[in-house]
Amino acid sequence: MEVLEKPDHLYLEVASRIESLIDKGALKIGDRLLSVRALSKEQGISLSTAFQAYYYLESKGLIEARPQSGYYVKFSRQLPFDVPAICEPTDEALPVSVDEMISSVYHDLRSPKLTSFSLSAPDASLLPAAKLNKSVIHSLRNEPDHCLSYEHIQGNEKLRKQIARLSFNWGGSLSEDDLVVTAGCMEAISFCLQAVTKPGDAVATESPTFYGIFRVMQSLGLKVVEVPTDPVTGIDLNYLQQALDRFDIKACVFVPNFNNPLGSCVPDDRKKQLVDLLAKKEIPLIEDDIYGEMYFGKTRPRTCKTFDKKGLVLHCGSFSKSLAPGYRIGWAAPGKFKKQVIQLKRMNNVATNTLAQVSIAHFLQNGRYELHLRHLRKALHTQSLKYMQAITEYFPESIRIARPQGGFVFWVEMEKHADGFKLHKQALKHNIGIAPGQIFSAQGQFHNYFRLSYGMPWSEKVEKGLRTLGELIRKQ
Repeated sequence: MEVLEKPDHLYLEVASRIESLIDKGALKIGDRLLSVRALSKEQGISLSTAFQAYYYLESKGLIEARPQSGYYVKFSRQLPFDVPAICEPTDEALPVSVDEMISSVYHDLRSPKLTSFSLSAPDASLLPAAKLNKSVIHSLRNEPDHCLSYEHIQGNEKLRKQIARLSFNWGGSLSEDDLVVTAGCMEAISFCLQAVTKPGDAVATESPTFYGIFRVMQSLGLKVVEVPTDPVTGIDLNYLQQALDRFDIKACVFVPNFNNPLGSCVPDDRKKQLVDLLAKKEIPLIEDDIYGEMYFGKTRPRTCKTFDKKGLVLHCGSFSKSLAPGYRIGWAAPGKFKKQVIQLKRMNNVATNTLAQVSIAHFLQNGRYELHLRHLRKALHTQSLKYMQAITEYFPESIRIARPQGGFVFWVEMEKHADGFKLHKQALKHNIGIAPGQIFSAQGQFHNYFRLSYGMPWSEKVEKGLRTLGELIRKQ
């Protein structure tokens, strides 16, 4: 029989179908798969394509080859753990308080001895250093002033054009004039908050959420209203509706796509509901979409900005999680508040690093970013599965853990009596870093939770760290 191959990696289509059967429980741990020859015949594909499909699944830790026996299912996402519970936030708007726990967690991140599960970022080995260096050299040699001059207040025009093109992936239609380049995503969020609030105002955000957002609010003298967040579907819109009726909320700051630390992703139809809800009350929404490109599915999730008709969504992003954390290049699409954000940037830093902007623009212009993202997503997805496999083996069954479909982190709930900060201190004695749950709430909630990053590639060091961490959790 003549085998007709289809273009665009047929082996990935076959592997995806097998992975779907594993996800649904049709194929369980220990089940024997078809032989390579039988798979080839059944699917009408070549032996090489059948082998590639199995090799791909094996690299993700889903199946294993047994000598002289064939391929077997090794791992299933149908785990013995429940997802974490939704924690009820404090029922009032309170000043933000962030204590010394954060300093303890991030005190010595660069120590070579540390197995760091605390950093929500990709390992440097996953980033395209050589190709980025070529873009830096090209920029230094070919820019008229060798990148020595101040850049335009809004940011390098070529870079803004490339970022605008990226918006097409999430259903956006931005132009370069809609964007303001910033020194990372946190600066973008800070400028956007300052543009729409004043000290003493109440701002709604997720609970839990990234501690850096609370720190920005604290520095601006704002009050926070914490909105409970589902580990899978994100923001509780019913609670938010009630909060809008009870509090004089001036703005919202949400991370709809792969929230840090939960990993939750608000479904696209609920994003539209959120935008419509806030638009009725003319309340600005600052959208932190820093993890949006780190999806494991087939398509990028939409953003809230996709559904913005009034210019009330201030969309913020960055290359820090996807390309170059140290370059500190982010952006804001502030909608109707662009003039205020530009004025704030002019007052605070005049311009953003020229060399970093021009280099990233050149990297994107050459089509290297999308290729890099495909490799990075695959690596992160594979790492998440391998980490989860080890967690299943080494952690007590009493834990609960979220199942993110993108991003870098797991959100782990321990038994009620456990203490995340105590676990952090104990883990540090073994040169293991985690982020205790308390730092992800303005009021120090989530005492029996912690965040665990899978940004590091799988290794014996990682496995040993997870095994030790499991032992420490059992002793809590």
